[in-house]
Amino acid sequence: MNKYALFLLVVSFLFLPLSAQVKKDSTSIPEKVIVHKELEKQQAEKDSLELGMKVVREIPVQEIAMDTAVTGEPLKLYPEADDFDKNLLNELYNNDLYDYMYDELVQMDYSETVKQTLPTDTLKARLAAINETTPFQIDYNPVLEKLINKKLSYQRVYMERLMTLSDYYFPLFEPYLDQYDIPLEMKYLAVVESALDPRIKSRVGATGLWQFMFTTGRSFDLEVNSYVDERMDPIKSTQAACKFMRSLYNIYGDWDLVLAAYNSGPGNVNKAIRRSGGYKNYWNIRPYLPRETAGYVPAFQAMMYLFKYGPEHGFQPQQTLYKTIATDTISIKRMISLEHVAQFTDQDLEVIQFHNPSYKLDIIPVVEGKTYNLRLPIRDAAKFVSNEDAVYAFAKAEFEKIEKPIPELLKAESRTVYRVKSGDYLGKIANRYGVRVSQIKRWNSLRSNNLRIGQRLYIHSRNPVTTSSSKPTETPSTYKVKSGDSLWKIANKYGISIASIRKMNPAKSDDLKIGDILKLK
Repeated sequence: MNKYALFLLVVSFLFLPLSAQVKKDSTSIPEKVIVHKELEKQQAEKDSLELGMKVVREIPVQEIAMDTAVTGEPLKLYPEADDFDKNLLNELYNNDLYDYMYDELVQMDYSETVKQTLPTDTLKARLAAINETTPFQIDYNPVLEKLINKKLSYQRVYMERLMTLSDYYFPLFEPYLDQYDIPLEMKYLAVVESALDPRIKSRVGATGLWQFMFTTGRSFDLEVNSYVDERMDPIKSTQAACKFMRSLYNIYGDWDLVLAAYNSGPGNVNKAIRRSGGYKNYWNIRPYLPRETAGYVPAFQAMMYLFKYGPEHGFQPQQTLYKTIATDTISIKRMISLEHVAQFTDQDLEVIQFHNPSYKLDIIPVVEGKTYNLRLPIRDAAKFVSNEDAVYAFAKAEFEKIEKPIPELLKAESRTVYRVKSGDYLGKIANRYGVRVSQIKRWNSLRSNNLRIGQRLYIHSRNPVTTSSSKPTETPSTYKVKSGDSLWKIANKYGISIASIRKMNPAKSDDLKIGDILKLK
């Protein structure tokens, strides 16, 4: 009898929130209605208690009653999934990790008919060869074949661009992957996530090479403020991604499941394991994963194949102009903009931006207790260090020019619509209108420095260009260096890049001499 009374007390406690909610919702109902509702509530509790007694007596311990109209069968408990949940909670509580990472992958339309360009037998043999050298399970399947053929047929230029960028980023990723004992093939994850664009941002806010959401980035100590977004920092974001992948492997012990969890979150992977009947192979749980994750691992495996067998398919990526090993970092002591660095080092602004993508406004701040670094090609880094005081003095003078007196600030701004022409680039347009590249990008919501001919740009300038000066200076075939000239000044005067001047004058050094003749065409 005492056991029965105790059971009644426990079940009544379980239903207490429902009773409290009914009472809370009925505070504004007249008294007679309240009494009627109370009687209905008591009857419902009685019926629930009787049902609960019946369930306890009749259903085995390892099964839970559910709506059989949905499946017709009871839901089973899978110890394997429970172990994953336990490991996940341990990682969260012990390492203060964020349990979901929301990131975006462009959804692949696998129903699209593509031209067959690779014999199936050849693909099977090559996938088997890859499978022997990687901890990932790489098996032939029609989904993977269709995706590979799609990229071979219609995305060749895109793939060659990725292969060119990989020459810069892969040597940067690999030491950190090795440090955290992560397969080096995980470098292809960044290709799938961001197309190796450190400044890319998805429609849901995932940012950078490894597509960290704001909260996830903060949980891995990636700083995000008005000036800096370390999710865009190739090194710091790679370290954070390695920590995240290592924590996922501690949970699942399977790199294919790590990929799925990286994309959709470990919670979704655990649910897929349950829904599949306890399977722990990616391809067995794939039908139960979110749609974008179902295409995620095939996209990753396709990249592994294409990068390995690119030469066999005739891919001819260009040699990258930038090498991580050919750069150096400098700790910044005073606030400076990337444009100031470009001017002082006679380097194209786009090159400086490429090496320093985490500075959102192209300005490196100075904050007490924090260190911000500038990455430059070795030659430019040497020039910067050798003239550091002069660089900061130059930057200070340039910043002071921007701070106009109040009467100047009261002048109405002029809004200009500019249509991009052949040979234009952001630095050239910014100099023409007396604004900054970062401003043009902000006004036009540009995520990169790439422009297309005919593109419209909105320019807000306090000093609009007059009609007489709107025509750019015609570029001569040669130019004779004058006193005070620099490559940066010459390039901006004639609307060409510093890189093109260097290419046409390989015998000339950056230290120009008065009277030197430079080829410009």
